[in-house]
Amino acid sequence: MLLPIRISLVSSDVQLISQLQLRLQSRGHQATGMSYIDSVLGAFYSDPPDLLIIDLSSDCNAGTTIITALRSDSFFSTIPIIGLVSNSDYDSFPWETYPLDDFVFLPLNFSELFCRIALSFSRLKRIFDNNPLTRLPGNTSIQRAIEDAMGKPQAVCHVDINHFKPYNDAFGFSHGDEVLRMLARIMFNAVRDAGGGFCGHIGGDDFVFIVSLTQLESVCKTVIDHFDQIVLDLFDEATKRQGYYNGTNRKGEMEKIPLLSISIAAVPMNSDKIRHVAKVAEVAAELKKLAKESEKSQYLVDQRKS
Repeated sequence: MLLPIRISLVSSDVQLISQLQLRLQSRGHQATGMSYIDSVLGAFYSDPPDLLIIDLSSDCNAGTTIITALRSDSFFSTIPIIGLVSNSDYDSFPWETYPLDDFVFLPLNFSELFCRIALSFSRLKRIFDNNPLTRLPGNTSIQRAIEDAMGKPQAVCHVDINHFKPYNDAFGFSHGDEVLRMLARIMFNAVRDAGGGFCGHIGGDDFVFIVSLTQLESVCKTVIDHFDQIVLDLFDEATKRQGYYNGTNRKGEMEKIPLLSISIAAVPMNSDKIRHVAKVAEVAAELKKLAKESEKSQYLVDQRKS
């Protein structure tokens, strides 16, 4: 069964929001209304929607601020945005200022709006490679971001969850999915708070983030500290005290499985030896193998110059 589409509505017109909510909910969507004076961006950070419908007929400046902030953020940049525009403003509307996915004229034709919503998601599936679970950019975007970082004072960091498969097997895929979403948010927030960068999800329990070399160690420590703190909530007190649980290893044998931890392999991109994306993956794989020798979360930075 497909989950309902979660739609955020932003307008200073309370009646319009109420009307939109009723019509969208009648189609099986979840609709949350907000005014421009609400903390719209804060609401997005805490609970991102699948689509934003924003009324640009009442407060263009506030609308510009919201749309620009979302489009400049790698995590939210792919969320479809549909603008509501007054028919009378069509010729004078500053379209170049609003990186919208689509627009609908006011007063609303709801049949048209429903079509625009469906088309927005259809277009999203064709164009973007974001991971459906974590919403982070996928392999095509990751490769592009790594290529863009070549030769710059930045580091590509590969993140891997240690002992993730036996955790999935022991506690179920729904719990495993929560761990993946949790790590994605921790990583994304750490990169954003450090001044920005790139976050991506290769697949499974493999992630990537790219930050400046000046922020590298700070971000790695933050990701590890927050993950290690939150992951304790996944286990009962007895399991936490003993530091392991009984589970099945990759050979199908019962053994003591350590608690979840993460390994981060950081590859500086201003090294002479890094000339291709494949080399980044090769160096990261070597570092992750070393990092996984410890039962605790840790990060390793490649120090080799050539």
